[in-house]
Amino acid sequence: MSQEDILQSTKIVIQGLEALKNEHGKMLENILESMQSSSIDTNKIEEKAGLLRKSMDMIELGIGEAQVMMQLGNHLQNLEAEKHKLRSQVKRLCQENAWLRDELAASQKKLHDCEQLNAGYSVELEHLKFLKDVKQYDLNDNNSTRDKNSSPTNVTSSGQTTDLVNDLFPNDDEVYMDQQDTTGGNQSRRFDSYADLIMTPSQSASGSFISSTGYEIPARLKTLHNLVIQYASQGRYEVAVPLCRQALEDLEKTSGHQHPDVATMLNILALVYRDQSKFKEAAALLNDALAIREKTLGPDHPAVAATLNNLAVLYGKRNKFKEAEVLCKRALEIREKCLGPLHPDVAKQLNNLALLCQNQGKYDEVESYYKRAIEIYTKTLGIDDPNVAKTKNNLASAYLKQQKYKEAEIIYKDVLTRAQEKEISSKSSSRTQQQETQSGITNENYDAQGGWYKTILADQPTVTTTLKNLSLLYRRQGKYEAAEALENCATKARKDPQVILQALNIVKQTNLNTQQQIPPSSSSIS
Repeated sequence: MSQEDILQSTKIVIQGLEALKNEHGKMLENILESMQSSSIDTNKIEEKAGLLRKSMDMIELGIGEAQVMMQLGNHLQNLEAEKHKLRSQVKRLCQENAWLRDELAASQKKLHDCEQLNAGYSVELEHLKFLKDVKQYDLNDNNSTRDKNSSPTNVTSSGQTTDLVNDLFPNDDEVYMDQQDTTGGNQSRRFDSYADLIMTPSQSASGSFISSTGYEIPARLKTLHNLVIQYASQGRYEVAVPLCRQALEDLEKTSGHQHPDVATMLNILALVYRDQSKFKEAAALLNDALAIREKTLGPDHPAVAATLNNLAVLYGKRNKFKEAEVLCKRALEIREKCLGPLHPDVAKQLNNLALLCQNQGKYDEVESYYKRAIEIYTKTLGIDDPNVAKTKNNLASAYLKQQKYKEAEIIYKDVLTRAQEKEISSKSSSRTQQQETQSGITNENYDAQGGWYKTILADQPTVTTTLKNLSLLYRRQGKYEAAEALENCATKARKDPQVILQALNIVKQTNLNTQQQIPPSSSSIS
C-alpha cells in the first residue's frame, strides 16, 4: 500500500468519523429533549447520555489521530521533495567538480609547458650573456699591452667590476645561501637563496645530535617558507611581503619578540627584501634575527651560523667583503665546532669564504680554502658528488683570474674526464660489447680509433660551465679556434651525449698543436 493510498484512506476515515460525530450529537440532543418533556426514568436516560458522550470523545480522539497522520504524511512528502532537490544539487556539484578538475589539469599542463619553455629561454639568455662577455673581451684583446697588464676582470661603463668567468655557485651572490639539511645526514645539498630555514637539531658526521636545545621550526613556518619561495620566484613580492609581515606580527603576539620562530620569520622576510635589492632593510632584519638566535639558542648553535652566513651574503652583495669575511669565518668556526671538521656544511662555508677572499685578491687563502673543501666533499660525499666538480671549477676560475692557465686547464680537463667516467654505460653493457667485439660483430657505434661509443648523461650545469670557462681560457691564450669549438660544445651539452668526448678530443688536439709549435732545441750539424 503506497503512501498516497494511506493518505486517501485516512481522509475517508476522517469524513466517516465526522459524520458519526454529528449523528451522535443529534442523538444526544434528542435524548436530552425527551428527558425534559417526559417522565421516564431519568437514571436510564442519563446513562445513555453518558455513553453517547464517551463515544463522542472517542470519535474526537480518532479524528485527532487521523489529522496527525495527515500532517505526518504531508511532512514526509515535503521531506521527499527536499531530498530530491538535494540529490539534484549534489549531481550538479559533482558535474561542476569534474569540470573544475579538467580545467585544473589543463592549467597545470599549460603551466608545466610554460616552465619548460622558460627554462629553455633562461639557458639561451645565459649563453647570450656569455657570448656578449666574450665579444667584449675580444675587443679589449686587440691591445696586447693592455692584456698583459689588466686583471681577469672587465670594468663596465657603470664602473662595476664584472667577472667573465662563470663561477658554478649561484650567480645571484658571490656567496651562495646556507641550507640546513632536514635529514641531518651527509647528503648532497641544493644551494638555495631561501635555504636558511629548515633546521632540526644538527647532527655530526657520526649521526649524533649536537644541539641540546631541541628547537625545531614548526610545520606552519615550513609551509609558509615554501609559499614565500614560490611567490618570490614568480616576482610576486606584493604578495610575499605582506604575507611575511602578517606572520611575523602573529608570532610576536603569541610568542613574544625574543623567540626562535620570530628569528626564522625575520630571516625569511630579510631574504625577500634582499631579492628586491632592499639591502638596508634586509640587514636590519638579519641583525635582529642574529641577536635573537644568539640569546635563545646560544652563540654556537648551527642556526646562528646560518644567519651569520646570510648576513655575509648580504654584505658581499654590497661589496663589503671585509665585514662579510669576518662573519663568514665565525660561521665556519661554529660549524666546525658543532658538526665536525669533515661535515659537508663546513666545506660549503669554506666555498663561501674562498669566494669572499677571491673578491679581495687573497688568492693564497682562496686556494687553501678550495682545496680543503674539495678534500671534505671527496671524503664525505665521494669523488663523483656534484659539489666536488663545482668546487674544482671555482678553484680553476681562481687560477684563471691569476693567469695560471696551465693549472686551470688541468682542473677543467679533470672535471670533464670525471663527468665522462661517471656517466658511461653500465658494466653489463660493457661485457656485452666486449663479447660482440671478440665474436667479430661490428656496428656503427665502433669508431675509427677502436673505442666503443659510451652514452654520456652529464651533470649539465657543471659540464656547460666547465666548457664555457675552458673556452674563455683558450681565448685568453689566443687559441680562438679551440675556444670556438668548445663554445659550440657548451651550446649542445644538453642535447648531445657525445659533447664531453668531443671536448676532451679538442683539448687533446690543442695540446698537441701547442707542443708542435714549440721550436726544437738547436743541434750541431755534422
